[in-house]
Amino acid sequence: FKNYYLHYVCRQLKAYFPELLSYTRFLALMPSVVVPMCSYLTSKLGKPTGIQFIDSTKIEVCHIIRAKRNKVFEGVAHHGKGTMGWSYGFKLHLII
Repeated sequence: FKNYYLHYVCRQLKAYFPELLSYTRFLALMPSVVVPMCSYLTSKLGKPTGIQFIDSTKIEVCHIIRAKRNKVFEGVAHHGKGTMGWSYGFKLHLII
């Protein structure tokens, strides 16, 4: 996100945001705007269409080499292969 903010927003969108905050100040203010932003986005929701978007990300429990010794998530975590190689952990699925 930092690269996006510094290299795209600050350079390409400067005309749209003449009083743009520094990245450090932006990070400091983010927690205070989460609730108002969620309220605004909720108010802009349209009628449900039945179409859903699904995204997933991996949550790695431990390094793949130590997977056999892991007892905390025994029987729950699994081996899997993604774009970054093999891992041992979970897949978090987000349905929007």
